[in-house]
Amino acid sequence: MTYSGVRDSAIELLTEWDAPDDGQDALRQAVLGFLLARTDSCERACVPGHITASALVVSDSGDHVLLTLHPRLGRWVQLGGHCEPADTDIVAAAMREAAEESGIEGLSIDAALGAIHVHALTCSLGVPTRHLDLQFIARAPADAVIAISDESLDLRWWPVDALPDGIDAAVAHLVEVACSRQISDE
Repeated sequence: MTYSGVRDSAIELLTEWDAPDDGQDALRQAVLGFLLARTDSCERACVPGHITASALVVSDSGDHVLLTLHPRLGRWVQLGGHCEPADTDIVAAAMREAAEESGIEGLSIDAALGAIHVHALTCSLGVPTRHLDLQFIARAPADAVIAISDESLDLRWWPVDALPDGIDAAVAHLVEVACSRQISDE
């Protein structure tokens, strides 16, 4: 199996994405350039960096977000991780990660890109590498039941207006994106 569906869909998504500001557009161009330059860009074995997919899970009511206490980072972040060869596209990768890490059945995901974030992390390669994270927004059903996966130290719903202390600016930005989409959807 290959990562070609994930890579092709990420290229298409970034080519068509109208970034909301200059910073996100600069990231869009850089990540797109990386994808175009490397056929292995979505494989975790790509040491210079690799595409990851994440999703901020929002409660059915829209007033809470689900965050995981990441064991390597030691802070609260959205759900996500590495692409897999079986993922049909980048949105499917984000959806799989959100479902695996939350235990929630019946998630729905907005296929529109929420944000891009690039960060250094020592992942399963055992050496520092860059994660070029394509971030999406997912919605939990009203009857959602969460379950902590083995990839998390904790998993918790947080009010959108009372995020945990020390929250990363990128996570706070993604929460803002989710809140703005909810308002525009109503």
